[in-house]
Formats: sequence, structure tokens, C-alpha cells
Amino acid sequence: MSLYSPKEIINEAGKLAIAKDSYSAKKILTLAFLAGAYIAFGGLLAILVGGGVPGIGAENPGIPKFLMGAMFPVGLMIVVMAGAELFTGNSAYFMPNVLGGKQRWTAPLRNWSLVYVGNFVGAVFVAYFLVHLTHLVNAEPWINTVEKIAVGKTSNPFFTTFLKGIGANWLVCLALWMGMSAQHTSGKILGIWWPVMAFVTMGFEHSIANMFFIPLAIFEGADISWATFVVKNLIPATLGNIVGGGFFVGTLYWYAYAKEK
Repeated sequence: MSLYSPKEIINEAGKLAIAKDSYSAKKILTLAFLAGAYIAFGGLLAILVGGGVPGIGAENPGIPKFLMGAMFPVGLMIVVMAGAELFTGNSAYFMPNVLGGKQRWTAPLRNWSLVYVGNFVGAVFVAYFLVHLTHLVNAEPWINTVEKIAVGKTSNPFFTTFLKGIGANWLVCLALWMGMSAQHTSGKILGIWWPVMAFVTMGFEHSIANMFFIPLAIFEGADISWATFVVKNLIPATLGNIVGGGFFVGTLYWYAYAKEK
């Protein structure tokens, strides 16, 4: 058998949540730093490939969006297969256990808080030290892409970004669910790639990815303040991500497949 059933996926998620709750704070922060960096690597690859075809984009604007979407999933693949702690994925993992009474609410709240901080440090580290200081994107057409992405992400009303955050993490957590369903590497890669490609191409808001995209633009001289980044994007995107992963995946799949009748 090459696929776990939906009910078995819930059991696998529950095992992961219990394991994650046993980690020390230092281990969580270390693995969260790595996950933030891995997502940033995916974001950088997306910029270099998707942002490198302005001529094609002028005639076919969907192509650069698709190319960005096609490149970005490498970050989540590394998180899953190398092992790291990602806030957006963890928003779904804990819900079946908490709702089923197997873990207390203190477990996800502790994990989410530590992982969120570690993800931020990892993403900003890559943005500043490995991209800004190495001048990987400070020439055209990439510098224009970096600024355009950040300006677009900080120009929407709060509720719009919140809704886009729901869409992003609904798909990210489905990618993780599909990855868990597969028992072979090739199946995990395909299960992760499709939903993540879709959310990036669609233009939804992933808080951890934005911890890379928007700080990078700030470092590169975009007219965006840190306060604008936090208030206009990070807060609503994070709240939307929690709803998208925690409710639409973790809660609804628990209700459908694991809730005691």
C-alpha cells in the first residue's frame, strides 16, 4: 500500500504533534530557524526564475506567476524531508489531538510561539546575509521584482490579506497532508508540489514566506517601513494562516475522520 487513508493521515499528524511537544525550546528554535531559512531559499529561487522573464511576463503575465509557484515548493520539501519546524504547517498538526483531548492547548501555543520566532530569524538571516550582502537581486530585472512583490503585499486592506492568508495555509497544510499520505519520496514530492505551486501562483499570503520577501525589499531600499510590514501584512497574514491551517485542515479533517461519534 503506497498511500495512507485520510484517517491514517490524522493519526500520523497526531504522532508528529506529540513528538513536537516533547522537544526542548532550544531544539524547537534551532529547527524553526532552519525552516525559516529553507522557505527563504524557496522564495529566492522563485524570484530568480519567475522574476527573470519580464519580456515573457509582458505578453503572458501568468507565466512568471507560474514559474514562481513552480520554484517555491522546494522550501517546503526540504522542511518535510530534512526535518524542520514550520509555523504554518504546525498550525494544523496539533488540532486533531487538542480537539480529541489527547493534548492540552498549551502544547500548540508553546510550539507555535517558539517556531514563529525561529522562522522569522531564519528567513531574515537568509534575506540579509545570503541575498542582500551578496547582491544576488540588486540588478534588473530582479530588484524590480523584489520591490513589486513587497509593495503588492503591503498595499492590501487588512481583511484582504487575512483572507489571502487563509487560502495560502489551507493549501500549504493540504500539501503537508498529501505529503504524509505518501510513503515514498517521489510521492511526497508530488503531493507537496501541487498545492504549494497553486497558492503561490494564485497570489495568496504565507506569513513565513513574507518574512523573507518583504524584509529583503526593505534591505534593498524599498520605501516600506518595518511597521508597515508588520501591520499591513504580517499580522493579517499570520491570523489568516492560523485559520486556514488550524480550522480548514486540522479541525475539519479531525471532525470528518477522527471525531468520536
